[in-house]
Amino acid sequence: QVQLVESGGGLVQAGGSLRLSCVASGRTFSTLGMAWFRQGSGKEREFVAGISWNDALTYGGDSVKGRFTISRDNGKNTVYLQMSSLKPEDTAVYRCAADIGGQGMAWYGVYDYWGQGTQVIVST
Repeated sequence: QVQLVESGGGLVQAGGSLRLSCVASGRTFSTLGMAWFRQGSGKEREFVAGISWNDALTYGGDSVKGRFTISRDNGKNTVYLQMSSLKPEDTAVYRCAADIGGQGMAWYGVYDYWGQGTQVIVST
């Protein structure tokens, strides 16, 4: 079992920044592939970014490229999502996910464990 706890969400003005954190427990973190997904109200789940066990990075669509950065700290069992130049359309619940296969790919089906999510609201 892997437990994932996200934090760092909140209300921010457009153009601002936030850093989300996801702390994992229950399994050797360094072997996990990790990712961030988001889901806005009335929208489908969207892959944001993933990082493999060996730090290979994958990013979602053009909507986040260049603005969001995923990273991990194996010493802290934590994956981060640094978000900058935030836009109202980034408003969503952001959830981290863990892949025991270690890959961190875009398809949600490979992920074995999910956090509860943290809400991000970007105001105009």
